[in-house]
Amino acid sequence: MSTAEATREENVYMAKLAEQAERYEEMVEFMEKVAKTADVGELTVEERNLLSVAYKNVIGARRASWRIISSIEQKEESRGNEAYVASIKEYRTRIETELSKICDGILKLLDSHLVPSATAAESKVFYLKMKGDYHRYLAEFKAGAERKEAAENTLVAYKSAQDIALADLPTTHPIRLGLALNFSVFYYEILNSPDRACNLAKQVSLLFYTSHLLVMSSSVWKLFCPACYFFYLMGAYLGAISHGSYIVQF
Repeated sequence: MSTAEATREENVYMAKLAEQAERYEEMVEFMEKVAKTADVGELTVEERNLLSVAYKNVIGARRASWRIISSIEQKEESRGNEAYVASIKEYRTRIETELSKICDGILKLLDSHLVPSATAAESKVFYLKMKGDYHRYLAEFKAGAERKEAAENTLVAYKSAQDIALADLPTTHPIRLGLALNFSVFYYEILNSPDRACNLAKQVSLLFYTSHLLVMSSSVWKLFCPACYFFYLMGAYLGAISHGSYIVQF
């Protein structure tokens, strides 16, 4: 085994260790080393998923914090507590700086290494979806021209991923389904278009339920657990936006 291979294997192992310890910032660092290895080529499915999990946990904690702080800020503003509002805004800005840094980090990695090295359709869709996700996370808290730019970048990435998914991935492929769900969330949250969001989600649901999978045996259905879980999420999402109580984070 070469030194490069040993380093890659060691970093993957350390990333798994960091995940078990719930030290996600360090997990990100280990997986970035794997992705940036000059001769790494395309990441394996395991490596790709580890990178995604690492960043999802790091960004997820900050997104949740931002939503909580923003909610408190609105309440204090409605009560006229200007002194508190000033402190809250300063704290929110600090969280937004962290969010921007995280998003910029993964977006640079996607553009410089991950997207260019992707050869399989599944990998291309995965990374383009990921690119759209992190531009969407920026659009959640940016304002003005920056928000518009983030939204446009999200749309471009999702559409690029969708074109490949529609051409090369099965209807029930978990990555294709996840893309459809997040694209729907984008329409609802960022573009403020609940009708388009619901229509997209329902179209995907219809395609799934009218497919030949409905007549498969229970043993075969087990192979589609990720797809079934997607529809659990889709059901929760559709129910939430229909009742105006959308709080699920994707």
